[in-house]
Amino acid sequence: MLIPLVLLTSLLAFRALGALGVHRFRTWQASAAHGLAVMLLFTAGAHFVPPSVTVMPNSADMIAMVPPQVPAPEFAVYATGVLELAGAAGLVLPATRRAAGWCLAAFFVLIFPANVHAALNAVPLAGEAATPLVVRVPEQVLYIGVALWAALPSRAARAAERDATAVRS
Repeated sequence: MLIPLVLLTSLLAFRALGALGVHRFRTWQASAAHGLAVMLLFTAGAHFVPPSVTVMPNSADMIAMVPPQVPAPEFAVYATGVLELAGAAGLVLPATRRAAGWCLAAFFVLIFPANVHAALNAVPLAGEAATPLVVRVPEQVLYIGVALWAALPSRAARAAERDATAVRS
């Protein structure tokens, strides 16, 4: 449950900054995109942590999560870690936020089988039991939903598009 807490806490912290006048975080949607970026930085780190570190999930834990049908599990773990970092960067840049949101939604769908494999095969993470599917499925839906929300045009962008369309008519 730590990962959704990172997302929620980050989202609320960014939105509080927006309420205090930080323009970048003036909307819930932008704050959620940045919160998801923080969460992704947090989760991506585990992909690169050496197996000798046992206080948090490490690369060996991530490799154990990869279903046996996936070739080159070590490469898959490092590649998905890089994709999470790229997705985080994409979310914080307004010019790439929409594309990043769509790509991350697809990414979260594509990596879900690893979470299913971990839950069904009791793959531990940092010595802790894998998240049960009854918890993991709603978490994954949350991540997909936030990524899709980030991909949607902002209210200001929709208003500008409406205004541009009205002017052309």
